[in-house]
Amino acid sequence: MAVRMHEAWILLVVIPALVTSAAINHEDYPADEGDQTSSNDNLIFDDYRGKGCVDDSGFVYKLGERFFPGHSNCPCVCTEDGPVCDQPECPKIHPKCTKVEHNGCCPECKEVKNFCEYHGKNYKILEEFKPSPCEWCRCEPSNEVHCVVADCAVPECVNPVYEPEQCCPVCKNGPNCFAGTTIIPAGIEVKVDDCNICHCHNGDWWKPAQCSKRECQGKQAL
Repeated sequence: MAVRMHEAWILLVVIPALVTSAAINHEDYPADEGDQTSSNDNLIFDDYRGKGCVDDSGFVYKLGERFFPGHSNCPCVCTEDGPVCDQPECPKIHPKCTKVEHNGCCPECKEVKNFCEYHGKNYKILEEFKPSPCEWCRCEPSNEVHCVVADCAVPECVNPVYEPEQCCPVCKNGPNCFAGTTIIPAGIEVKVDDCNICHCHNGDWWKPAQCSKRECQGKQAL
């Protein structure tokens, strides 16, 4: 009885050893560093042509599926020939837009210049100003400056002057006109020399004075 048990024990020890040696082959050992490098150089990536589409993040979409290739792209439909994307008519960006975002299918203006520039100066929206004594201007919401220029009446004198901060010239000495080369006031007769008495036309101050000859005092003296 003891002999049989001993033989059985030997048999149990031998059988595992045979199984182990038969199961081991070269593929069970890890490849050395040189073999790993050569195998990585021959990696084959999946080809999605005709099967799907890939976005900028590497996500795969099925045929017929609608997707955005990237955060600033228009939506596309995955086809066998690749993505077919929308081409909408985007609204025009305001020429004075100072901040444009490209986070969607169409660029968007996020900030428009909120002032007007006129002759090198900036003015707020709806601000009124006078760049010159004869101009009245306003900064419109469109960032454009609209101006009105004063239309001055014809002065009633031949020697008008321009005062500071005034648009139109003024006649400091009242209406007048020329009698030859002499300026005479309007409304009265003026003896301009020994022989002529002149007066200005009523309302037509730019016309020469009307003069009439009288007896010349100088000749009478002679």
